[in-house]
Amino acid sequence: MRANCAIDSMNADANLVCWKCGTSLEMVLLPFRRLEVCPECDAELHVCKMCNYYDPHVVEACIEDSAEEVRNKERANFCDYFKPTPNAYQSRDSAATQSSRAKLDALFSEDTSAEKSDTTATRRSLDDLFTDNSDGN
Repeated sequence: MRANCAIDSMNADANLVCWKCGTSLEMVLLPFRRLEVCPECDAELHVCKMCNYYDPHVVEACIEDSAEEVRNKERANFCDYFKPTPNAYQSRDSAATQSSRAKLDALFSEDTSAEKSDTTATRRSLDDLFTDNSDGN
């Protein structure tokens, strides 16, 4: 039987959530076994993406200099430096994502009256420019 370690070694009030689905992991005993899985989505939990040292913006995506490279950041590994973080879950429907999506939709939407009137005015200007209005030759 595994010992139930206190979270106070990480953060006293930290509530761990699954890195993949965001489900609370308060019922999962710490420290995580290597093959521990999320009770909701069955994602492995002893993974780089669940670690405090994970940073996708650095080489090998790990800020721990002594850690060996792990190729698949979403699979269970044997890293001795693994320290679960409560900030692992990144919602795909964040406010920034929704704002960006709305801006893209507005930019590429096909049914905007302002865009049609601008196109019509531009077309008239070009027609006027290239239409020969002289009565002679």
